[in-house]
Amino acid sequence: MRAVLMAGGSGTRLRPLTCDLPKPMVPILNRPIAEHIINLLKRHNIYEVIATLHYLPDAMRDYFQDGSDFGIQMTYAVEEDQPLGTAGCVKNIAELLDETFLVISGDSITDFDLTAAIEFHKQQKSKATLILTRVPNPIEFGVVITDKNGKINRFLEKPSTSEIFSDTVNTGTYILEPEVLEYLPANTECDFSKDLFPLLLAKDEPMYGYIAQGYWCDVGHLDAYRESQYDALEQKVKLDVAYKEVSPGLWVGQNTYIEPSAQIEAPAVIGDNCRIGARVQIEGGTVVGDNVTIGADANLKRPIVWNGAIIGDEAQLSACVIARGTRVDRRAHVLEGAVVGSLSSVGEEAQISPFIRVWPSKKIESGAILNINLIWGNTAQRNLFGQRGVQGLANIDVTPEFAVKLGAAYGSTLKPGSKVAVSRDQRNISRMVTRSLIAGLMSVGIDIQNLDATAIPITRTVIPTMGVVGGIHVRVHPDRPDYILIEFMDAQGINLSKSKEKKIEGAYFKEDMRRSQIQEIGDVAYPSQVADNYCTAFENCLHIDSIRNSRAKVVIDYVYAVSGAVLPQMLDNFGADAVVLNASLNKSTMSAMNREALLTQLGHVVEALKANFGVQVSANGEQLILVDESGIPIRGEMLTALMVDMMLTSNPRGTVVVPVHASSAVEQIARRHDGRVIRTKANPTALMEACHKNPNVVLGGSGDTGFIFPELHPGFDAMFCIAKLIEMLTIQERSLASVRSELPRVIHKAYTMRCPWTVKGSLMRYLVETHPAQNLELIDGVKICQPYDDSWILMLPDASEPLVHLYINSNDREWVDDTLRDYRARVQMFIEKEEEEMVAEV
Repeated sequence: MRAVLMAGGSGTRLRPLTCDLPKPMVPILNRPIAEHIINLLKRHNIYEVIATLHYLPDAMRDYFQDGSDFGIQMTYAVEEDQPLGTAGCVKNIAELLDETFLVISGDSITDFDLTAAIEFHKQQKSKATLILTRVPNPIEFGVVITDKNGKINRFLEKPSTSEIFSDTVNTGTYILEPEVLEYLPANTECDFSKDLFPLLLAKDEPMYGYIAQGYWCDVGHLDAYRESQYDALEQKVKLDVAYKEVSPGLWVGQNTYIEPSAQIEAPAVIGDNCRIGARVQIEGGTVVGDNVTIGADANLKRPIVWNGAIIGDEAQLSACVIARGTRVDRRAHVLEGAVVGSLSSVGEEAQISPFIRVWPSKKIESGAILNINLIWGNTAQRNLFGQRGVQGLANIDVTPEFAVKLGAAYGSTLKPGSKVAVSRDQRNISRMVTRSLIAGLMSVGIDIQNLDATAIPITRTVIPTMGVVGGIHVRVHPDRPDYILIEFMDAQGINLSKSKEKKIEGAYFKEDMRRSQIQEIGDVAYPSQVADNYCTAFENCLHIDSIRNSRAKVVIDYVYAVSGAVLPQMLDNFGADAVVLNASLNKSTMSAMNREALLTQLGHVVEALKANFGVQVSANGEQLILVDESGIPIRGEMLTALMVDMMLTSNPRGTVVVPVHASSAVEQIARRHDGRVIRTKANPTALMEACHKNPNVVLGGSGDTGFIFPELHPGFDAMFCIAKLIEMLTIQERSLASVRSELPRVIHKAYTMRCPWTVKGSLMRYLVETHPAQNLELIDGVKICQPYDDSWILMLPDASEPLVHLYINSNDREWVDDTLRDYRARVQMFIEKEEEEMVAEV
C-alpha cells in the first residue's frame, strides 16, 4: 500500500516557528513530525510514501531525499503555482494511485493502529474510510456522526459552538479507493472535507468512519505544539526516540557532556553533541536539541530548545520554545509560552514576557524587556569593539567565517600593499582564528608579517621596528577562558583609537570590503629573530650588572599556558637563577580555583627554595601576581602600590599612570617622592595612550591590568616587570616583604551590582545631579570625593556587561563600610524605581 503524506500550508498559527520551516518539519523530541509519521507508517508495513509539497518544499526534500536512509521509498509532488487543497493535490497524482491508498496529514502526532483501520476499510468494502477519534472540544475539528456499523451519516467541518452534535472528529487520515478521485476536477483547488466527502455522501457511496483508539494531536498551534512535546516525553504517545534512555525517562544523545554538578529531572531529552555546564538545573519536561550549549547555572523549566541553540550562564527558560540556532545570553529570561524564532539573539539580562513571539533573525538588546511581538525589522547591528578589542565566545561568536570577514574589514581600511604583523598565543583556537584573519587580510591585498605563537609584549616591542602599519594579536581572554580576544594595534604597538575602531566596524557592517585581483593578493612572510630583537630591547632598558650581582633566585609559574618562554633563558644569561613551574601547554583552560591552588603551590616552593620571590604569569605574558619570600601573595591594589613605590624610589619626580579606580595609596606614595599621578579611564587603551603622550612616565597600569614600562614598549609586560623587580630590589637593597611593610595603609573595597543597560545613563545623571560639582571627578564613571582627604567613592558602569562597579577608598575603615552600605542601598533603590517606571510605560 502507498501513503500520501500531505505537507499542508504555511502554518500561520505556528509562527514564528514556521516562518522558515514547513509544519511537517517542526521537531517533536528533536525529530520532524514527518519523520514520526513515517515511523508510524513503517510499523504498519507501509513503505511507499508520496509527499505533496507546496510551502518551502526543499526543506522536506533535502531532509528525506529518496527515503532510503529512513527505510522507505519517498517521492514528491510539488504544487508549483498555487495550492490545490487537501483533495486537489491528491487528484494531481491520481496516476500514481492505482490501488487502495492511505492519506495522512503531515502536521499531526499519533500512534493509531493503521493496520486495524485498513482491515476495517476492507471488511466494510468502503470507498472512503475516515479515521476518527474522540476529543473533549471538537470546535477546532471536523465533527462526524456514524451509525452503529460505522457508516457516516453526517459531518460538519469545524463547527461553531451551537453546531456541535458529536465529540467524534476527523483526524485528517483517510483510507481511499482510487475511483473516488474521479469525482474531483483536475487542476482545481478542492478539499476532502468540504468538497469530496459531502459529494460521496450525496451519491450514497459507501463511506465509513473508523473510531481509532490511541493518541492523536493536531499540531496546529503553539499550545498544541508544546502539549504534544510534553505528552511524548510522558510516553502518552508511542514515538521512537532517537537517543539512548540512560535512566528511566531520560534520553541522552551521543558525544554529549553533562557536568557532574548539573541536576536533570526526568522526563527529559538531551540531543547529540550537547554541552551542559556546571550547576545547570533542568526540570522534567525539557527537550534539548542536538548541538546545544547550556552555560553554567542556567535554569531550564520545561523549555523546548531546538538544534544549535546557545544558552548562556544563569539564563532562565520557562516553558518556552527556543528555535534553531538562537542564542540566549547570560542572565536573560524567556518566560512561559514565549517563542523565539530561529537565528535570533536575546541579549544579556533581557526579558521576553509570557506568550510573546519573536520572528526569526531578530535581536533583543541587552537589558531590554520585550512585552510585544517582535515581527518587523532586521537584526540590529552591534558594536564589534568592546572596552578591549573584539571579543566573544570562542567558535560561537568568534568563528572562522567571522574572523575572515573581520580581517577583510580591517584590511579595507588600509592602503593596498600595506603590511600588518599578526601574532597569537599557543592555543589551537587562537591558531584557527589567526589563520582566518590572515586569509581575510590577504584577500584585500594586505601583506602579512606572521609572528606565529608570540607573547604579546614581544609583538608590541617589535612592531615599531618592522615597517608595518599595525598589528593583530589573538589570544584566549585573560578573564574569561571561554572567550577569544582579538586586539588591534597601531604602528607604535598601541591599541587602536576609537576612531580607527569605528572605521573597521563601518567596513564590517556595511560589507564595504574591496576585492583584490589574483596578482594583488597579499603575501605572508615569517620574520626571523623576533625574540632576539625583543631580548636586545629588553637588555637595553635594564642595569644588567645589578642583576648579575644580585644572584637572585626567582620562581616563575606559567600556569600551563605557555611553552618555550624567553624570560628564564634571559635571566640565566644575566646570572639570575630562574626556577620554572608549569611551563607546558595544557589544552584545557585553567579555572580561577585551579589558579589559586597553583598560587598556593608557588608560595610553598618559594619558601622551600628560599627564593627572593615568586611570580605567577598570565594573560599571554601581560599580567602577574607576586609571591614574597614568605610565600604570601601580593596582588591587586597592593601590587599597584608596591610597583609605584619601587619605580618612584628609583625615579624620583617621575610620573605614574593608573586607572581611575586605583587606590589613593598611589597619591600618598607619589607625595613621598615628589612624583606625579595621572588617572585615566579604566581601559587598557587609555592607559597606553596616556603613557605614550605624557613626558617622564616611568610606570603605567595596575595590579589587575599589568604594568607598562614606556621605555621598552607601550603595552603591559610581566616579563620585563620581573627583571625590573630584580634590578630594583638589588639596587635599593630591599625585599618584597620590607617594601610591602612600608606601603600606606589604605582601605579600598569593590562591590559589583546588577544594572540594566537602559538604567546606566540615568543612574550616572542622578549621581551627578545629587552631589556638589566641586566634589565630582568624571574621568570615567562618577567619582564623589570628600574634601580635605583621600576618601572617595566611584560608581563605574561596566563597558561590556549590565553591571555597575562601586569602588570605595579611605584611610578610615568605618567610613568605607558605612559609605558602601549607603550607596549600595541608594543605587539599588534607584535601579528598582527606574525599572518599575519602564514597565509602567510599556
